[in-house]
Order: sequence, then C-alpha cells, then structure tokens
Amino acid sequence: MNPVEIVRFAVLGLAANKIRTALTMLGVLIGVGAVILLVAVGNGSSESVQASIEKLGTNLLTVSHTAGGGRFGAAGRGSTLKDLTPEDAKALANPVLAPHVKSAAPVQTTSQSITYAGQSVTVDQIVGTTPDWFATTNHDLSLGALFTPEDVTARRRVAILGSTTVENVFGTESAIDKEILIGGVPFRVAGVLETKGGSGAQDSDDTIVLPVTTMRDSLTGYGSLSSIAVRATSSDETTFAQEEITSILNNRHKITGSAQSDYRITDQQALLGANDETNKTFTVLLAAVAAISLLVGGIGITNIMLVTVAERTREIGIRKAIGAPRGAILGQFLAESTLLSVIGGGLGVAAGLFAARFEVVGIAPVVVPSSVIGSFAVSVAIGLFFGGYPAARAAALRPIEALRHE
Repeated sequence: MNPVEIVRFAVLGLAANKIRTALTMLGVLIGVGAVILLVAVGNGSSESVQASIEKLGTNLLTVSHTAGGGRFGAAGRGSTLKDLTPEDAKALANPVLAPHVKSAAPVQTTSQSITYAGQSVTVDQIVGTTPDWFATTNHDLSLGALFTPEDVTARRRVAILGSTTVENVFGTESAIDKEILIGGVPFRVAGVLETKGGSGAQDSDDTIVLPVTTMRDSLTGYGSLSSIAVRATSSDETTFAQEEITSILNNRHKITGSAQSDYRITDQQALLGANDETNKTFTVLLAAVAAISLLVGGIGITNIMLVTVAERTREIGIRKAIGAPRGAILGQFLAESTLLSVIGGGLGVAAGLFAARFEVVGIAPVVVPSSVIGSFAVSVAIGLFFGGYPAARAAALRPIEALRHE
C-alpha cells in the first residue's frame, strides 16, 4: 500500500466519526493555541516594561532607602540607619559636589482613594516630589501648569494628574481647576501630564503628583522618602554620578567603611536586566502551564486511537486475512493519529495568532516565532508518539483473533 492510499484510508477512518475526531483535534488546538498566546503575553509584558523603563532615560538613577547593604558602601554592623530626606535630594543636586548630576528630586509614594462628584476611584501611584521631578523622569505637561517651588514651600494643595487618572475620575470633563479629595483632603487640579503609555498591568499614566511637603503633611507623615530620582548629565557618565552620590550620602549619613549602608543606587540598565530575568522566568512558567494542556491533548489522542482500534478489530482481521501487511496497518493508524495532531496543531496556530491580536489583562501580546514553530512541531511529534502504541497494537493483532471479535 503506497503512502497516498494510507493517507486516504486514514482520512476515511477519521471521517467515520466526525464528532469524536473534532473533539480530539480540539484538545490539540487548545494546547497549541495556549502555548503561542501565553508565550506572546510573557514576551509582550517584557517588551512593555522595558519600553517604559527606557522612556525614563538611560541616565536615570534611583536612590532607595534600605535596611540592608547597598550597591555602594560596605555592609556591616554598628551604625544607626538614617532616612532619606528632601535635604538629601537637594545635596545631590549640588553642582560643585556632584558635577555629573544634572538634577535630583525627592520621591514619596502612596496610594489613596480619589473622590470627585461623589464618585471614588483608587490610584495606586501618588507621588510627592518637587518640580525637578518632571524633567528628571521625562514627564511632560499636556494641559494647565506644573506646581512651582513656591507651591512646595507654601505647602499648597495642588495636584498634577496623569491622563489615565483624568479619564477615570473626570471622563470627558475638563480636570483643570477642579477640586478633588485625596484621602479626604481637598486638592486643586493644576495640570495634566502627557500620555506615556502603560507597562502591562501597571499604567504609568494612572498617577497623581503632589508637592512633597503637602503630601508629607497631609497624607503620609514624616519618615524616609521612598526614593530620590537622579538624572546624570549623560548615560556615559552614570558611573561618575553614582560615585558622587555615594560620597555625598556617605558623608551626610555618617557612613564609614565599617558602617552599614542605608541606601542603594539602581540604574536603568540594572532595572532592565532584572526585568529581563523576571520575565524570562514568567514566560517559561506560562509556557510550561500551556504545555501541560498540549500533553493532555496527546493523551486524548492515545485514548481515542485505542477506542478506534477496539471498534475496528474485525476490519483489521479482514484486511490481514486478505493479505494486508503489518506495515500497512501500522501506517494507517499512525497516519490517523498524525492527521489529528497536524490538523489540530494547524488550527491551534491560527487560533493562537488570532487571540494574540487582542490585549490580555492590559498587555499587548508579542508573538514569538519560535513558539509558533515549536508548538506545531511538538503537536506533530505528540501525534506520532501517542499514536504509536495504539497503531502497534492494531498491527500486532492476529487475523483469527481479530475475525472472532464481535
């Protein structure tokens, strides 16, 4: 029996029970489609976060408060850890002590409920800072005006809103000069920021920026700043800027070689590297979960082919009795299982590529070509592997025993 006849018999065999064949293909389809989509979601999340980090600038540094050893300065015991303060941020912007630092701004963060016209929403990213923060972190104004150093000194209750926050709170209504309640405290909306775009589930435009003095007075109280945002004069001079930051903070916080550093410095490359490693792990886990469904589809092929062999035992006996060789029987059932996986895998590829055109939990999936090729190849291999046992069992039937089967 030539290959064309084997495929023809396989097609006729599958067509004999269309519903069962379709359900078996559906298992493979779901597995292949899930692998493609979930890997695309992981890749899309990684690219979105990286794009968001890069928008801040490759020369942006973040100084964070920590109770452990920092990136610079020796870790040790025996010193009293100090808070990061707005005065630290001012010291870092000193052009004499830090000539490679272009600007620095204190950052205090919190989340609060925002109320306007009787409706409340929660904003997870409320930032207390100074006017230098906008240039330091590449945030541009779209409407209205930014708050001024005088607003910070006078502790005025003014707020700058991100575009997503404006949409969530005001809808199509203008936000400028409207009064909102942040944690029950009234603030006047002075300006709206340009849209920067989200990073997956975290929307960088869903934010509110307040004068740091007002925020510490009214919302968070006094303690360590969340961080200090620092911009080096260029991306090539971030190392010099880090050394200057370390020298200034070590001097202000009385940190010596045997003392424990109470801050750490992170640059954008470090953030990009950490994000890349995290998302690789995340993508592998997603792919592993999807691969399980593909494995289940393969087990379904084994199950359905065993049922098929049992149902067609008498047919196998007749074909063997009239001279059909063992290879023809083996080839027919292998062809059937492979067709199930090839057609199911092809439909799964189409379904996965179609589903990847839509956002998933705020993430725009980015298809990885290797996941498409790999998942389809695995589906075909699964058809051959999981169809091998039922096919071998069919080919091994003795004609007399097969003809006795009812």
